Amino acid sequence: MRILVLGGTAFVGRAVAAEAVRRGHEVTCAARGVSGDVPDGAELVRVDRREGLGPLVGAEFDAVVDLATMSYGYVRDALASLRAGHWTFVSSINVYADTLVPGPEVLDPVTDESTVEDYAQRDPAIYGAIKVACENAVRAAHPGAFVVRPGLITGPDDKSDRFGYWAQRMARGGRVLVPDDPEQSIQHVDVRDLVAWVLDAAEHGRGGTHDAIGPAVPLRELLTDLADAVAPTGTELVAAAPADLAAAGVQPWGGPKSLPLWLPDSHRGLAARDAGPVLAAGLPVRPLADTARAALETERARGIDRERRAGLTPDEEAELLRTTPTRTWYTR
Repeated sequence: MRILVLGGTAFVGRAVAAEAVRRGHEVTCAARGVSGDVPDGAELVRVDRREGLGPLVGAEFDAVVDLATMSYGYVRDALASLRAGHWTFVSSINVYADTLVPGPEVLDPVTDESTVEDYAQRDPAIYGAIKVACENAVRAAHPGAFVVRPGLITGPDDKSDRFGYWAQRMARGGRVLVPDDPEQSIQHVDVRDLVAWVLDAAEHGRGGTHDAIGPAVPLRELLTDLADAVAPTGTELVAAAPADLAAAGVQPWGGPKSLPLWLPDSHRGLAARDAGPVLAAGLPVRPLADTARAALETERARGIDRERRAGLTPDEEAELLRTTPTRTWYTR
């Protein structure tokens, strides 16, 4: 198959291109080329989607995988410019209107043409609404399109510092501060499982709109399983109450001085969706230990002591362990 990846130089896009090459497909990646190199065996066509698809306009492919992060205009122009037998659009779990209770309703579409660079300066709430507009455009142009809505994507080459924070922190051992939040669940999909499923759909002409998520598990279970996978003997998970963490200035989910994967109450529905339909649709789910080891390898390659986008610094964690009431969850 001739496969076009709109992206292909970073994380999910690069993983799609690499797996497609491994399967023997002829792979073209359309990107600016500033995020990294395409995988060996793939061709890079340098385009800036702010200016259109240039030499690719009018080209025909057996399959297109569009990973447009933040621009309805990018998606609209690609649909008008390319011919394809199969179309995959990577959307987001953030399309859902109710972030507290899982439900089927999505946000009202917004045909904003912000780029990802603009998005960094914009209201984050617009992200899901633009994805809804993109989904609608894709399904209108390609009724048999494969639209996937990932939540947390994990595994090798993840640079978000969310799942990776926990992999490296568990591997360091000692007393590990975790959120004492037994009601919260969490869901993730390993990037290797996601791209295998996307390419299976392209190869077999499968369509539909699907959440791209693994089974929901309690956050406590995921963190203890991570410790089982990579932590040394003597590791202790000590939990602090959400109210105490908030009082100490710890943020949920991401950003400076945060505990990644800990969700604010308002967004728990985004990590508690029913994975039954997507598992029935063929999404593979590998053991957590495999994902944890791959994430740890990426963390070590990037440098454990680097400045992070999410998580606690060792000094911040040590201060919180000294000053915040905790209870022991787990000892390895």
